Amino acid sequence: MTELLASSDDGWPITALDDGSGPNLLVVHPGGGDVTTWDGVARHLSDDFRVVRIRRRIYVPEAHIELPHSMAIEAADIVAVAGLLEPPVLLVGHSSGAVAALEAALLDPSAFAGLFLYEPPMPTKELLAGTAGARARAVFDRGDPVEAMRIHMRDIVRMPANLVDAMFADQQVRAAFSAYAAAQIADTEAIDALGPGVDRFATLEIPTTLIAGDLSPAHLRERLADLAAVLPDARIVTLPRQGHFAHLNAPDTLADTIRDMAGQIFHL
Repeated sequence: MTELLASSDDGWPITALDDGSGPNLLVVHPGGGDVTTWDGVARHLSDDFRVVRIRRRIYVPEAHIELPHSMAIEAADIVAVAGLLEPPVLLVGHSSGAVAALEAALLDPSAFAGLFLYEPPMPTKELLAGTAGARARAVFDRGDPVEAMRIHMRDIVRMPANLVDAMFADQQVRAAFSAYAAAQIADTEAIDALGPGVDRFATLEIPTTLIAGDLSPAHLRERLADLAAVLPDARIVTLPRQGHFAHLNAPDTLADTIRDMAGQIFHL
């Protein structure tokens, strides 16, 4: 494994993990953790592909988050890393990382040969967080990152309350969520700052695979359907018996789904 370094307009060093060789996959990881959350998927792909995973600056501890965070910054960072890669590039995004990927594709459509987007929580008809986001921010600012993340998982991601309670009963889970609470809240606020509506993607004529888990919260599947209705060249693929965390629960299944789209994009 090596590391790529790109420069940003504001001078922040954008880094990315670089594994394997072959056609280029540029991965934008989800919120709530760092680039290592996609280690399992990368291992299943790096024998056949060059898998480049961007370190989203908001989830780099030494980045010192400046508020408000902006999806425009993330989009520019993604395009900068894509510029280091020989075309064609398949852009892979997960959750808020998929939102950033969509914004990057809109910023520079020529940089990407295809999009693979796993449940981007795009504010299509309504905001993602709304009043729940304001509550999470207030609780976090009062010094309780664990409760802020409980609100995030229960009222923004909309996981069933009993599952959230079971997750947060584990001390290690609470510690992990607490470590990334500041970034996750700022990430969600950046998504809501985009405002409702996705008509701007109607001109984005890039082959796009939209991934849904059949066990995922209904609002994520609804937002995906809204995107599919606007994007000119999009299809929805549903992962059976999976939710929003297939990168952890079934990395081989998710990797195989990426491989299928890559075969079409790269004519393998």
